[in-house]
Amino acid sequence: MKRTLFSAFLLSGVLLTGACNSDKTSEVGAEGMNAAATEASEAAANPTVDNPNVVSDTEVPNPNAPVMTFAQTEHDFGDIQPGAVVKHTFEFTNTGKSPLLIENATASCGCTTPNWTKEPIAPGAKGTIDVQFDSHGKSGIQSKEVAVRGNTSPSITKINIKANILPDGSQGPVAQ
Repeated sequence: MKRTLFSAFLLSGVLLTGACNSDKTSEVGAEGMNAAATEASEAAANPTVDNPNVVSDTEVPNPNAPVMTFAQTEHDFGDIQPGAVVKHTFEFTNTGKSPLLIENATASCGCTTPNWTKEPIAPGAKGTIDVQFDSHGKSGIQSKEVAVRGNTSPSITKINIKANILPDGSQGPVAQ
């Protein structure tokens, strides 16, 4: 009985000493402990979503998925006047085996506006993406990107426009 009681006291002392180790709390601190609790609660509040448009390393892409094939993925407007609004139409073909549907097209800047074919594009059919660039408030060489998201493989295709906005002369002569 004495041996069991002594073992219980000894075990309690070891556990209390380990649990009350003040060195670990000073290393982590209150901020570190709060950060761990915040990360845990955010993980519970924002569970991982299985996105069918993202291909993992082990997943094989759908061989029947639509494929967006552009005649050109970049357009250079060259030199344009300040304040000019220019537009280019990118043409693509669905070279996949099922209808292509563009979900969205987003530009890298508010000065660039994409407009795209809204109807499903059958295999072998063509579609367009109009990209308009407004040079107001811009100067020099500009390069803008439009990301096109669809039910394609890959799910995002990028197209680019470029322009060189000439100086307007309002700030004096430019040294060449």
